[in-house]
Amino acid sequence: MNLKTDIQFLKGVGEKKAHILNQELNLYTVEDLLYFFPTKHIDKSKIYQISDIHSSISSAIQIKGRISNVALIGMGRSQRLTAKLSDHTGSIELIWFKAIKWIKKNINIGEEYLIFGKPSLFNGKFSITHPEIEKNTSVNNQQQGIFPQYSVPEKLKTKFISSKVIQKLTQTIFENSISIPDYLPQEIINNYKLLSLDKSLKNLHYPESESLKQQAEYRIKFDELFLIQLKLLLQKEIRKTNYQGHIFSKVGNFFNTYYSDCLPFQLTEAQKRVIKEIRFDLNTGKQMNRLLQGDVGSGKTLVALFSMLIAIDNGFQAAIMAPTEILASQHFESLNSDLKKIGLTVQLLTGSTKKSLKTKILEDLKSGKVNIIIGTHALIEDTVIFKNLGLVVIDEQHRFGVAQRAKFWGKNKIPPHVLIMTATPIPRTLSMTLYGDLDISIIDELPPGRKPIKTIHIYENQQAKLNKFMREQIALGRQIYVVYPLIKESEKLDFKALEEGFWQLNDDFPAPQYAISIVHGKVKAKDKEIEMQKFIKGQTNIMVATTVIEVGVNIPNASVMVIESAERFGLSQLHQLRGRVGRGAEQSYCILRTSYKLSKESRTRIEAMVDSSDGFKLAEIDMQLRGPGSIEGTLQSGVPLDFKMANLASDQNILQTARNAVENLLKEDPLLNKEIHQKIKIVLKSKYSSKINWSRIG
Repeated sequence: MNLKTDIQFLKGVGEKKAHILNQELNLYTVEDLLYFFPTKHIDKSKIYQISDIHSSISSAIQIKGRISNVALIGMGRSQRLTAKLSDHTGSIELIWFKAIKWIKKNINIGEEYLIFGKPSLFNGKFSITHPEIEKNTSVNNQQQGIFPQYSVPEKLKTKFISSKVIQKLTQTIFENSISIPDYLPQEIINNYKLLSLDKSLKNLHYPESESLKQQAEYRIKFDELFLIQLKLLLQKEIRKTNYQGHIFSKVGNFFNTYYSDCLPFQLTEAQKRVIKEIRFDLNTGKQMNRLLQGDVGSGKTLVALFSMLIAIDNGFQAAIMAPTEILASQHFESLNSDLKKIGLTVQLLTGSTKKSLKTKILEDLKSGKVNIIIGTHALIEDTVIFKNLGLVVIDEQHRFGVAQRAKFWGKNKIPPHVLIMTATPIPRTLSMTLYGDLDISIIDELPPGRKPIKTIHIYENQQAKLNKFMREQIALGRQIYVVYPLIKESEKLDFKALEEGFWQLNDDFPAPQYAISIVHGKVKAKDKEIEMQKFIKGQTNIMVATTVIEVGVNIPNASVMVIESAERFGLSQLHQLRGRVGRGAEQSYCILRTSYKLSKESRTRIEAMVDSSDGFKLAEIDMQLRGPGSIEGTLQSGVPLDFKMANLASDQNILQTARNAVENLLKEDPLLNKEIHQKIKIVLKSKYSSKINWSRIG
């Protein structure tokens, strides 16, 4: 027997049972079984006497006795099987509601059995429902101790595959003294004080002590995080070694003219630092793949513009791809007028661009007349051909699939440099894992003159107070967002709440004194654009919206964000919505309106929002509350985070240790070519060979 042995050849499995384990639990080999870790361990080291059972026992226990009576009670679905188990100290009732025929057939009056289950007290008597039951034999007596409990779907139990079945299989594997070779060099094991892989797997299933079990858990977590970091940093190393990039050697006239004549305000120190990092990348001769993180309003677009001006100064074109027409139009409007002044041609290309204009734009792009193209998914169509594309900026990248982003790869003979922007703050540990193959820049300060947004929590019965405040703000010439949590279009209750809220606002803010816009996913694209433009131009005072659509246009005059049922949003989403205001010089407000009944987690989120405006701090809290999956699901990085044991929220120290180990390894052997590292290479290939490598395009 070895790690690659098919499980059908294990004692008690066979072809039919193996097929079920393949399909339902993804278990094919002995190695798969060894990495199918127990969810908990049960203590069968002690056999209780029936008289020892008392109400403070809160876990399953083991007892031994003889069956003295078996009875079927009731009919149909309410039928149950009962049995009386007795030892020399007393008796207890055993009850089964499922698998009644099988159990009745396999228990005999007068025989001695080992019973394992949790006692419960009803009408002054103890009973055990659905206990494990097996004949008491000399073999069983030898098998007392700490045993693993595995998570098995209910439907498998009807096919006679239970936790006990899995336990017997893992027991068989270890009893056969299977050889589990270690793929890590002894030097790494020694340097990081790791338990051997062989000892770790044995102690995760059958712990010799609590200390060894903890060391085993640490080793498996280390391995999972080590391998994902190795995959990412190796990809980064391969890309830098193998993939050429355009050399942008100069900062020229367009960059300098914009800096001296058009810059609306002084760059922050964080913006200057990031521009230097990008300038360095663009001059190395290697393709840049850099992630630019920054809170809403931190000035990421300005940094991206200076990066594009460097490309243009070196004779290349640049492109910005945004996820929606609204955001693409916003970029175009904010950049076009200033860039036109310094002699650059900027064009906007979206799905709504008229055919005649689109034809002209495509011709000018191909001839090189267009310096910067801004658009949506329309930019990655095959008909879009550049004369010399040097830099691609991808805004709010999580809104694009990896395959869509990868299409830019073929837009030039030498792949363009890639700058990815996100306003979704990502905790450091998560960005290290999801984007570990990218260079990361962070803008961690806001431009001067921005007043902090005041965040206020109110309850749903404070409508009159809220209306008074909104009227005061409108009287000052401000505009207001009111956002409802329409998560999915099919959620009728949400939609009803939004419609009722809209009509209530119309009553509270009647025409012609007030004007209200409404935008949600069921509004036609043309009508949505009309409503958005009314709000942008100040023709409506209040925008009622959902988060199904993007409301992130830059409207300095909008100074109040009211979030209804705020307890239903995640922290990152609340922070993103808050960032839609505070764009102008006036004081802005974010009002979180909730019900009185808040869960502990919801209250923690609301309090965190009121206390902090730091997006990265809030992202860390969000990950601690909801786990890394809350963020992973929206970040289409192409990196599979199928950890069996590691948790990015709670294992940050292990992640950093694993990262250090990988960095030291690759300093010594950048492409893992040394003989001593071949086992690592084999394990890495077996784990990730089926995954498409999209790392070249972020």
